[in-house]
Amino acid sequence: MTSTVMMDRTNMGVQGMTGMSPTNVGMPSMSPTGSNYLMVPRCTYRFEKCQGGLKITCVCDDPMARSMMQNLCTSLMGGMVSCCCTMNGMTVCSCSFTMGMCKCEMTDTGCSITCTTGDQKCCEMLQSCCDCVSTCCNNGCTCCVMINNTPVCCGNSETYAKTTTPTTTTSSKR
Repeated sequence: MTSTVMMDRTNMGVQGMTGMSPTNVGMPSMSPTGSNYLMVPRCTYRFEKCQGGLKITCVCDDPMARSMMQNLCTSLMGGMVSCCCTMNGMTVCSCSFTMGMCKCEMTDTGCSITCTTGDQKCCEMLQSCCDCVSTCCNNGCTCCVMINNTPVCCGNSETYAKTTTPTTTTSSKR
């Protein structure tokens, strides 16, 4: 497994709408838009509820991918955090955590993003988003965490990654 994922940024204009960007909705384009690819660090996620909101833990095994993710988080810190879950290239769930204050902290294995609020209703929304994204990722969706609509890391949940890791079997000699 490689430590990065290639993504096409062309369709990231309208979050959650694959295949449409603000420039080509409703009117034909004069010139075709070329692809805009970027490499995004691959990681595994753990989504958990915490007091006042949610916590996303991103773990990168590869040191180079971890460093890239931490640099992206550091440079984009303080921006809007969102998650987009996809399966077979189609958006299944897209959550923006605008109802809370999000902070990003670096860890030895990657980073930790915590989104919290003091308002009870906003806390319920954050924790509902946590449940939704966690369920999607635990059942095979790929999640992309973004800060200011810039992908920071992409991957599966720790739970799903453990269940799909190929095991090596040894064959006995005859």
